[in-house]
Amino acid sequence: MEQPWTHRQRPERLERRLEFGDYETTRVFLEQLNDLSEQSGRFPDISFGRTYVNLTLRSETEDGPIGAPETAFAEAIDRLVP
Repeated sequence: MEQPWTHRQRPERLERRLEFGDYETTRVFLEQLNDLSEQSGRFPDISFGRTYVNLTLRSETEDGPIGAPETAFAEAIDRLVP
């Protein structure tokens, strides 16, 4: 079972780690995430390896709170997860 987004403070952000069964699934997810980011103009912080992706979403405003835009983007990312 995938872990949900974690809401962190200082600075306020949403974080999530995704685990995949193989490199191909990871690669396909990253390509879809790239397309989503290009379409939305939102770009999460990403670190990844062969079978995992770590994501961090920050507010659109400097040091702003996590709000509806970040939550909506997180939900859009969730829909990409196989």
